[in-house]
Amino acid sequence: MTTDMTDRLMGEFKAEKLVYVRRLPLEELETLLPANAIAELDSTDDLFAVHDADGERLAIVEGRDAAFAAARAHELVPASLH
Repeated sequence: MTTDMTDRLMGEFKAEKLVYVRRLPLEELETLLPANAIAELDSTDDLFAVHDADGERLAIVEGRDAAFAAARAHELVPASLH
């Protein structure tokens, strides 16, 4: 049984607004970019991927804080994935 309050609260966490942020391992990055592009990066240790609720990668961002800020700037709700 749901109430109006439950419906309103659930509306705040709709799947289309929720994104998850996770560290992007070098092995995965190597499948996304050519070697010469990876060589031009200052560091591959601090790259994070932002994914939608269906798992589709939306962005690759340098730094966890920047990934969260980018999600919020697009009115999305970020969550960390370990």
